[in-house]
Amino acid sequence: MKKIIKLQDLDCANCAAKIENAIAKLDGVIDVKVNFMGQKMTLEAPDEQFDNVLAQAQKAARNIESDLVFLG
Repeated sequence: MKKIIKLQDLDCANCAAKIENAIAKLDGVIDVKVNFMGQKMTLEAPDEQFDNVLAQAQKAARNIESDLVFLG
């Protein structure tokens, strides 16, 4: 499954790159792209693992950017 998630309060391109690298290392992630200018993240993971991978991705992202909000 591939899903585009809108982000809010992503402060800088450097943080976006750090978040992308951290999420890419998670088990189950097929592909991830974090777009600072578009304030969005594209996450791809197996259908049966997607919700778990997304939860792990959110946790990893908030460790880097604590005010980051995922909008769906």
